[in-house]
Amino acid sequence: MSAIYPSVWLGFSQTSFTLEQVQVGKWSTRVLTAGPADGEALVLMHGTGGHLETYAHNVKALTDAGYRVIAYDFPGHAGTTHTAEDLELSHYIEHLLGLLDTLGIEKAHLSGESLGGWVAIKFAAQYPDRTLKIIPNTPGGTMARPEVMHKIQSLSQAAADDPSYERVKARLEWLMADPATVTEELIATRRAHYSRPGYADSARHILCLQDPEIRRRNLISDEELAAVKGPALVIWSSDDPSGPAKAGLDMAEKMPQGRFALVENAGHWPQWEQAEFFNKLVVDFLAEDN
Repeated sequence: MSAIYPSVWLGFSQTSFTLEQVQVGKWSTRVLTAGPADGEALVLMHGTGGHLETYAHNVKALTDAGYRVIAYDFPGHAGTTHTAEDLELSHYIEHLLGLLDTLGIEKAHLSGESLGGWVAIKFAAQYPDRTLKIIPNTPGGTMARPEVMHKIQSLSQAAADDPSYERVKARLEWLMADPATVTEELIATRRAHYSRPGYADSARHILCLQDPEIRRRNLISDEELAAVKGPALVIWSSDDPSGPAKAGLDMAEKMPQGRFALVENAGHWPQWEQAEFFNKLVVDFLAEDN
């Protein structure tokens, strides 16, 4: 595989990090921490059905810039406690608040992909005193497109019910502009997470946000976007299967200090497919005085 798409392990191993289970309320949470302990906290949040390896190509650049980077698995996902109840946005927000409290973090920058961006925006609107800058990356939360919701639901649950090579590969390839970026290691990593006992049932509760009624009551309102008072950089990509770039532009325009950036030649994971460009966007944005 091309050096453009290095391995997950190579990405993480280029900097010192800890990987541990942290108890946050009832959730035993898998957390990766890297970078200087006295650096500003930067929390990285993955998407629906994802896991912290989503950010393997970003941690080193962000720690090199001086940030204390925290990547974690959402409730119900990967190495965090599985769920027996539907998880809506309030659950993820409560968990993030608990994680910050548990780690002794007063304020943090929030960078989230897809569901992670959805959580970042709602958290920033609800807890502005705990939030520095936010970077929603191909964020969910303002669209309810039936064809996209059906695709996510069907591909994700099929892979959870039968985490075969073919099903997991198909789920991952849907995310990418270039299928070559779906490495053998990434497939193996997701298969390992999806093969954990009980994950298939947990996935059904994670995927409740693809139900039209449940999704509607969790959407980001214009009032919430207006309540994000701090600087926000909405990142979208040229080939995002979840929706057009205009969705991200509209979100940015509704936040008082929002701005927009487009990443070319990337799908739903620009932080993976165009890591170098993504990392520079994030580091430059965080370094600005506001």
